[in-house]
Amino acid sequence: MKKILCIALVVFAGLLSARQAAGQALPTATAPGAYISLGTTYSFFESGYGQQKVFGGGIYVDINPIRAIGLEAEGRWLKQTASPSIRESTYLIGPRVQLRRGPYTPYVKTLVGGSHFEFPYETAHGRYFVIAPGAGVDLMIGNDLKIRLIDVEYQQWPQFTFGTISPYGISCGFSYRVFNGSR
Repeated sequence: MKKILCIALVVFAGLLSARQAAGQALPTATAPGAYISLGTTYSFFESGYGQQKVFGGGIYVDINPIRAIGLEAEGRWLKQTASPSIRESTYLIGPRVQLRRGPYTPYVKTLVGGSHFEFPYETAHGRYFVIAPGAGVDLMIGNDLKIRLIDVEYQQWPQFTFGTISPYGISCGFSYRVFNGSR
C-alpha cells in the first residue's frame, strides 16, 4: 500500500509540475505593430492660383507595416464658394514617418501624385503633377480612434498651365484603425 501511495504521489507531483512548466509568463508590455487606419479630414488651403482661399473635405489611409514607418494615401476635394468658383482636387501617396510620444504621434510625410484643377467659370480644367511635403500631430483616443489635431501641407504643382503654383494649408480630422496587427 505504501508503494502504491508513493507512486501515486510521484505521478501527481509530476503532472502538477508538467502543467506549471507548460505555462508562459504574459508579456510585460506591448508595442503597436502593423495597422491600417481610415480617416477623414476637413481642409483650409490658400490656392496657388490667384491667392484664393479654398476648403473642403478629404479622406486618407495610413498603412504602417512597422511601428514608425508607413505609407499615407489621401484624396482631397477643395473649392472656393465665392464666384468665380475654382476647384482643386488632389490624389497623393507617399512615405510617412512617425514618432509616438504618449498619446501624441507627430509625423512627417512626402506625398506625390496628381491633381485636377477647374478654372473660374468652368472655362477650362487641367490635370497636373503634385509634390507635397507635410507634417502633423495625431492624438490617440483609446486603442483605435485618432484625432488628427493638425496636418500642414505645402504643395508644388510644377507643371501648372501658368507656371508653378504652391498651394498650402492645414487639415484636421479623425481616423479609425480597421486592422491592428498587434492584437
